[in-house]
Amino acid sequence: MSLYNPSRDQARQFLFDAWKKFQQQVVLSDLEKIAVEVMQMHPEYHAILVAPERYMNEQYFPEMGATNPFLHLSLHLSVIEQISINQPIGIAQIYAQLRQQHNDSHLAQHEIVDCLAETIWQAQRNNSGLDAANYLTLLEQKLGKT
Repeated sequence: MSLYNPSRDQARQFLFDAWKKFQQQVVLSDLEKIAVEVMQMHPEYHAILVAPERYMNEQYFPEMGATNPFLHLSLHLSVIEQISINQPIGIAQIYAQLRQQHNDSHLAQHEIVDCLAETIWQAQRNNSGLDAANYLTLLEQKLGKT
């Protein structure tokens, strides 16, 4: 598996495997521990995580109102990593402010996940790279919300 650019199936398999190891009380890697923490925040996905044979190839269509649980969990992991290394610069401070604003780390992460998803969507639509400046602008706009 490519650590930096896993395929869809590799990313899904990682999540399935981490959840299974957690359920079986097997020792987890550091990344698996973080993934399991995120999965525990999302009990609505637990039935999916225990059924890889059913959900490995499941298609999720946003235009049909379907949330892709694998994408959502992966975005959480990306946000956690960004915060831990403060990239883009300033995200750790914005996260701290959002956490204080919401008095809830999960809600604060969701605010950032929304901005990251929007930034990825814009890059795909424009066939361009991720626009870090726009991402930070979106994040700063979240701080203005009450």
